[in-house]
Amino acid sequence: MLSELSRITITEKGEKMLRGGHVWVFADEVTDIDRPVTDGDIVYVYSKKGRYLGAGFYNSHSKIRVRVLSRNANDTFDQKFWQRRLEYAVSYRRSVMKDDDFKCCRLIFGEADSFPGLTVDRFDNLLVVQALSLGIERIKSMLIPTLVDVLSSMGEKIDGVYERNDVEIRAKEGMEQFTGWFPGFCPAQDASGLTQITENGIIYDVDVINGQKTGFFLDQKYNRAAIRAVAKGKRVLDCFTHTGSFALNAAAAGAEHVTAVDISEEAIRMTRKNAQNNGLEGKMDFVCRDVFDLLTDMADKKQPCDYDFIILDPPAFTKSRDTLKNAIRGYREINSKAMKLLPRGGYLATCSCSHFMTDTYFKQMLHNAAEDAGVSLRQIEARQQSPDHPILWNVPETDYLKFYIFQIV
Repeated sequence: MLSELSRITITEKGEKMLRGGHVWVFADEVTDIDRPVTDGDIVYVYSKKGRYLGAGFYNSHSKIRVRVLSRNANDTFDQKFWQRRLEYAVSYRRSVMKDDDFKCCRLIFGEADSFPGLTVDRFDNLLVVQALSLGIERIKSMLIPTLVDVLSSMGEKIDGVYERNDVEIRAKEGMEQFTGWFPGFCPAQDASGLTQITENGIIYDVDVINGQKTGFFLDQKYNRAAIRAVAKGKRVLDCFTHTGSFALNAAAAGAEHVTAVDISEEAIRMTRKNAQNNGLEGKMDFVCRDVFDLLTDMADKKQPCDYDFIILDPPAFTKSRDTLKNAIRGYREINSKAMKLLPRGGYLATCSCSHFMTDTYFKQMLHNAAEDAGVSLRQIEARQQSPDHPILWNVPETDYLKFYIFQIV
């Protein structure tokens, strides 16, 4: 029995999207609202013929007018409902993450876990939260303590919860940006936001307050492990190293030498510190430079390349369809230069973390880059994001990370 919530009616196009499995209703797909509704409230969604399609968070400020969170007409959205959802999401991570990886993983991945606009990353005893939808923002005071209780019931201790709501997308939801410790969940002894994690046997310093995104990129966890077999005995160039995660895995796997490159001085400082923490600084050097300029200079020297394994892990070159063409040119440039530099039989690991750069576009770009470089590619592995970032096949926005390892032939 449906309770008394506002009902909105949507177009046939919107109905087709929802019945196909997507979870967003856009502003131009709404045709009617039966009564006034407050932004952030849950509303029912109906087709023009009166068919119930689901319930979701409504926001008149957003182009995504409704973010669907349930298709079950019997659901009531009380604390018990959200606790069941949280238990389900956390139990999923305990099942799919290997060994101790549950201690450092993404616990909530927004729409893929039916928590529209919510991200929660776990770094051992700290949680980092981003609320990117107004509906989630309004109920987070109930959600976060419940999540901590769920983890506690599983024997997992959480000392602090930090909010990284410093992202521009919040403005599109009519929300202000801010950061800070979640009320009641500030570590009693140390509020610096600095912690250490272990991933693939590598120790990292993580700064949840000042680091990029939530402090560390967890989605490449198993891709970083995948390069180890290739890296053994190689001279490795790790481009866009950030905190050195690929470089450190290569060095730990027995690479002859690893060069870590990033344009950010802070990233290089963190990479050097992480190398010291793992006793790997003697196998590595650190270069603060623009990767595009570095690869260009190396190619212009027309001398044999010092490296036989190049890793390209750039930031997202596009966050919208409007800039996709420029992004493809950027990806093509760095990949073709890397392919030209590598000797025959050398290795290339390359990826994109933008969902607008689909796998189809990425593959075509790689074909074009290989043609530019006059080489052929022998595929070793094709990978995606780790399973704590699950992909919903009917929600393409959840499928964003492409990762390939090739041999140059």
